[in-house]
Parts: sequence; structure tokens; C-alpha cells
Amino acid sequence: MFDFSIPVNRYGTYCTQWDYVADRFGSDDLLPFTISDMDFAVAPCIQQALATRLDHAVFGYSRWNHADFKEAISGWFQRRYHSDIDSNSIVYGPSVIYIISQLVQLWTDVGDGVLVHTPAYDAFANMLNANQRQLLTSPLLKTEAGSYEIDWPQFEAQAARAECKVLLLCSPQNPTGRVWTRDELVRMAKICQQHSVKVISDDIHMDIAFSDYIPWSQVACDQQWALVSSASKSFNIPALTGAYAVIADTSTRQGYLTQLKATHGLSSPSILGVIGHIAAYNDGEAWLMSLKDYLHDNLEYVADKLNQAFPVLNYQVPQGTYLAWIDLNPLKIDMDALQQLLINNYQVAIMRGDTYGIEGSGYVRLNVGCPRSKVEVGVAALIAALQELRVDNL
Repeated sequence: MFDFSIPVNRYGTYCTQWDYVADRFGSDDLLPFTISDMDFAVAPCIQQALATRLDHAVFGYSRWNHADFKEAISGWFQRRYHSDIDSNSIVYGPSVIYIISQLVQLWTDVGDGVLVHTPAYDAFANMLNANQRQLLTSPLLKTEAGSYEIDWPQFEAQAARAECKVLLLCSPQNPTGRVWTRDELVRMAKICQQHSVKVISDDIHMDIAFSDYIPWSQVACDQQWALVSSASKSFNIPALTGAYAVIADTSTRQGYLTQLKATHGLSSPSILGVIGHIAAYNDGEAWLMSLKDYLHDNLEYVADKLNQAFPVLNYQVPQGTYLAWIDLNPLKIDMDALQQLLINNYQVAIMRGDTYGIEGSGYVRLNVGCPRSKVEVGVAALIAALQELRVDNL
């Protein structure tokens, strides 16, 4: 029903990934596989809903606190994840990282620690640093099978530290693509309750899970948690702005709303963001299912080509996200040389793994949320550059 193979020219749209690639890579003539948005047109149901609203031609102040928005979210969780979400516990925010930042401020003091599995989305460290909170890391362990597991003794030791007040969970995890099992989530929940650690679960990639995604609401041991998400990743609408959180505790919810509305004056949301969410969650399921099949095929293509060229890599398709997290350490490649070769000789921009912390050293993160034709160019460039560097090292 939906064709994701058609390229869309994003140049000239003030697009971060395409129009401003030089900001990070020093050249604007590059094919980008960088930040995690997709090169696909939005679902037709979203486009139609937005067009209808634009035709109205009046764009005054708006509201998010109504049944259409909140029940679209709770209905999505019920249908997709068999999870009952009280619509009264849902709040709006302009972005996921904004909501997380406000919850960190509410639940911690300056100097307190926030526990994060690493490698981690780089905005986490930037946000915690700006808020003068400590980043307490729990490095994931790579298995022989190519998956990533929690170092449970280290994780619990970090959670037990007096300064550790919050677990900032990424579910599914960015950049590794791990989708946490129920047993893992239950174990984390028990450890956090035992040590009075509150939980913020960033579930923005939840809809691009290829194995069973389980919301934190299903495993929580108490009311000291929040699930933060958005349709922006799965339906490719981040430029519309808009996110939401399920905040279980009433006083925390009211504290957050005071921050949103009184402290920061954000009571009127982007109406296009609200409408985009409603349309996506009410009518976009068929499009999403087709998208996931296409993305999984792209990831399988990456795995097939990389492992043919370099069997030692044993790259495995992730359990979630459209981000290929590729461990190049077995090749003993100079990552600076690789980056420069990709930019200067192949005109390709791929994110270095150490962007996401020291645990990402020797990795690259390749965004495959794009037509296969683009993936083919990027993977071919990566393989060619790696082969060239290996020959030079012989």
C-alpha cells in the first residue's frame, strides 16, 4: 500500500540532516546518514489532517488538554501494547528531551546523579551537564552473539549510590537498538524501588521495535516513574514539535505542568504537532506496519553486505530502531582516518560511535530510515573505505 523506495529531495527545507550537514562534518556536499529522522514522506492520514487544518487559515492559541489528544495516545497504547494508560496522567511537552529535563529538575538537586545505560543518546549527557547533574554510567556489555546486555552487579552498585536519584532509561535503547525484555525491566524496577531511585523511561523509539516492546507502566513497582514519548520518530514528524509523558504521581504531574505553563509559558502547543499525533495514532497503524517491514529489510541489507565483506564483524540486525550500530573494533581501524576518507573521497556522512560516549569508540551509527537506493550508496562507501584502510595497514 505504501512505497518507501521513492526518494524525496529534502534540500532547501531547512532540514538539519541535509541542509546543515556541514555544521558537524565540515562539508555540505555529503550524503548524510546522521541524525535520527527519516527521509520518507509522512503517512497520508497525517498529511491530509495537516492540509485540512492549514486550509482553515487561522492559527490562534491552541490546547492539548482534551480528549482527542489524550485518548489518541491512550488508545494507541491499548491497541498496540495492551497497556492501560489513564488519560488523566498524560501531559504534553514540546519535545521529549524538554520533558525529561523538567522531570530531572523536579526529582533531583544540583549535584545529584542520574543513571544511564551507555553508550547513550548524546542529548542525555548534554542535558544533565546543563542542569548540573552527574551522569552515572552503566556500560552495556556486548555478547559474543552481537547483542548488548546489562552488567547487573555494576548497574545495582550505581543505583545504590547515595547520589543516584533517577534512572534515565532509553527503551528501546539508542544507539544499540536493544529492546528490553520483561524480565530485564522487572529486575530494573525492583532494584530502583529498593534504592529509592525514580525512573524516567524515554520510549521515543517504541514503535520501531522488532521484538516485543513493554511499557514501563506494566512493570513499575510504585508511582515514582514517568514514560516519555512522541510520534515524532516513528511517524517522522519532529519538525511539527510535540511530545507527551505519562506521569504516574499526581504531585509530580502538577509540578511539571507548573514548569510547562507558568515557568516557561508553553501552555499553547504547536497545533500541527497536536493534530499530527492525533492522526498518526488514530489512523496511521497500517502505514507504520509497512514502514517497519521496510526498515527491517534495510537493516538486513546492511548486515548481509557488511558480513559478506568482513565476516569478523558479525553485525546483527538490532531489535529496534532504524539505526545500525556497527562495531568496527575487530578491524582495528583508525576512526579519524575513516571519517576523513568517507567525507573527502566518498562524500558520505556517518555518525561516529564516540558521539554517544567513550563506550562507542570504534563504532559507527548508520541511519537507514531512507530509501534502499540511499542505503546501498552508504553501505558501499563504508565497505570501500574500510577495505582501503585495511590495505593501507597491511
